[in-house]
Amino acid sequence: MDRLTTRFTGKHRLLILALMSGTSGARRALCIFEKQQRYDLKLSLHTFLDMLCQKAISPENHGEPIVPRPLVCLFPVAFKRNLLSFLRLVNQVLPQTRVVQLLQCLSQDPRQDPWVTALVGQLQRDMGSLQDMPLYTAICSQRIKMISERLNDTGRTEGWAKCFTDPKVTYQSGGDVSILGTQKKRKSSIMTSDTEVDETTQQHKRMKMDLSCVDERLGGYPHGSFTPEEHVLMEERECDFPKVESGEQPTSNLCDDLPENVKASVPQIKELLWCPTEWDQCSTDVFKVLNECDSAQVERLCGMLSLADTPEETLPKLCSCLLALSPELSYSAASAVIKSLLLGKVICLLEPASRCLVTAVTSLCSQYPRAACHTLIRPILQEGNLGTQQAELLNRIIEDCLEPHYNLLVFQMTFSIVWSESMLSIIHSLLDSKLDIDEKLFTDFIAQLVSQAPQFIKSMKYAKMMLTVLTKYSCHVTVLHKPSLSHCLMLNQTFMKKSLQAALKRITHE
Repeated sequence: MDRLTTRFTGKHRLLILALMSGTSGARRALCIFEKQQRYDLKLSLHTFLDMLCQKAISPENHGEPIVPRPLVCLFPVAFKRNLLSFLRLVNQVLPQTRVVQLLQCLSQDPRQDPWVTALVGQLQRDMGSLQDMPLYTAICSQRIKMISERLNDTGRTEGWAKCFTDPKVTYQSGGDVSILGTQKKRKSSIMTSDTEVDETTQQHKRMKMDLSCVDERLGGYPHGSFTPEEHVLMEERECDFPKVESGEQPTSNLCDDLPENVKASVPQIKELLWCPTEWDQCSTDVFKVLNECDSAQVERLCGMLSLADTPEETLPKLCSCLLALSPELSYSAASAVIKSLLLGKVICLLEPASRCLVTAVTSLCSQYPRAACHTLIRPILQEGNLGTQQAELLNRIIEDCLEPHYNLLVFQMTFSIVWSESMLSIIHSLLDSKLDIDEKLFTDFIAQLVSQAPQFIKSMKYAKMMLTVLTKYSCHVTVLHKPSLSHCLMLNQTFMKKSLQAALKRITHE
């Protein structure tokens, strides 16, 4: 997937990352695009769409014929679904020619997805074409008729059977059944008695249950029984509100074990997090509830507050309040806050960290270094896709925030991770901080240094790191280390090779 995204600029890569983020991808992409437009009024999606239409070869063919296809076809199905939903949300600011070109590219995809097909059709309708074509496919029509017949055979007159037998049911162009239109007509009908109202309500509830059952039988579209149009409308309404990430518990469940005063503080804290006004002392006092919760409760509270979605411009004010708490947060509470608030933002960096994010990271890491090492730095190192932006921010933490013994802890973390160019810059920063290394730890490091050497024979970062080891840590190099280091330097193919060999030769042992 990295090979696909490298073609795009930083701003467009942010959009791609958002569109890859599950069912809320379209909503996230819209929020990111609107934020980018506030900083750059001339920003458009023309280049983004053109890049998606360029021909490319899949980096993972899995035995398939090597045939150049539009780049958009090489992305996962979830990306395509979110992309089309996103384009419907911003359709008014897009040139139709480029959208049509993108839809033509999607038609070349050998792996057609029903949901993508439905969204393509809906987008074409938005542009004024294909008005006479139904939203559903022929196979879908056959299955619906089959299910309707089964329901009729059981003698039931509600649910799907009601949709097909009720003369009040309206049809869209092409014969598509408009269930929403039917429900609206029922609701808008003139009712003359309470009995009729109750009967209609019960019928509406039964219909929703039947739709869910049918959706399960069919394998269904994502998001239950919603049509593509309903799904997009839902995302439009949800875009301005914080959203609980997938995998988190519903807010009602999160509240169960929280003290009453903590529950009462949730609306106040949410309002602060999403309000651009200045905070006063009363605002700071609201966060004292963190000291009234145990570790599990703090995690639930962070989930309820959707700290991962906190706007970056709010981070400095929030961190000032957290640093002003007395007593300080416990290790477990600080870990939960740092993980929820910062980890996702740092891992997703595709551009240099903003001033607000840097301020938040450095302030919390300075105040709670142990929690930062275990819940922020370690997961970033173990992510396996460490980028330049993450490395720069970690180097900033190492240089400005951590005391020597915490730098030593981070140094040990690098031993169990496959190194990359970005990782080399972090290790170099750690070595420059003059680590207090004992003999055993240095021997372990040399073993790691030698084992990783073959993949960095042309790397200047690796050569510079080796020079630091042979100069600043020469007193740690023993007779046992020299053969391994000498073999390591023989592999080196940079212009620093002779300098490195000379540095090793100057290390003598009395």
